[in-house]
Amino acid sequence: MSKLIPFLKKFALAALVLAIGLAALPASSASAAGLHDETTPPANMVVPVQIWDYARLEQIWARAQAVYQRQDDWLAKADEFFTKAQSLIDRANQKGWDTSAVQAALDALAAVIPAVRAAHVPGAAIIASHNGFSADGKVTDRAASIETTKALIQVLENTHAAVNGTGQAMREAVRAFRDAHRPTTP
Repeated sequence: MSKLIPFLKKFALAALVLAIGLAALPASSASAAGLHDETTPPANMVVPVQIWDYARLEQIWARAQAVYQRQDDWLAKADEFFTKAQSLIDRANQKGWDTSAVQAALDALAAVIPAVRAAHVPGAAIIASHNGFSADGKVTDRAASIETTKALIQVLENTHAAVNGTGQAMREAVRAFRDAHRPTTP
C-alpha cells in the first residue's frame, strides 16, 4: 500500500495536466477552422451594431457641434474684428508705415464674409433638428444620425471653403507687417 499512494498521486497529477491541456484545444474541426470565432462572423450573418459605434458617433456629433459653435462665435465677432483692424491700420498709416498688404488682406477677408455666413447658416437647422440624436446627443437612430452628422460636417467644410484661404493670408500679412516694424531694443 505504501507504493500505491505515490503512484496514485502521480497518476492524478498526470490526468489533471492532460485534462487542462485538452481543455485548451478546440473541441471540433469547425472551431479549429475559425467558424465559431466571434471576431470573424460568416459573410451571410448580420452583425449587430456595436455599442462603441454609438459612442463614437456621439463623439463625432459633439465635436462637429463644437466646431460649428466656434465658427458661429467667430462670425458674430467678425464686424468688431474688422473695425478694430481698420483702426489699427489707420494708426499705422498715420505713422507713415506701408500697410497696403495688410489692408488688401483685410479687404479680401471682408469680401468673403457674406459667402461664409451663407455657407454657415444651414448648420443651425441641422443642429436644431438633430435627426437621429436625442436632445442630449445620444444616438436614437443610427442611419439618421450618420446622415445628420455628415450633413453638419459638410456645412463645416463649405464654411471653411468659403473663407478660401483669406484668413490665412490675413495672418501672414499681419505677421510680415509685424516683422518689418518690430521695435528695436538698444
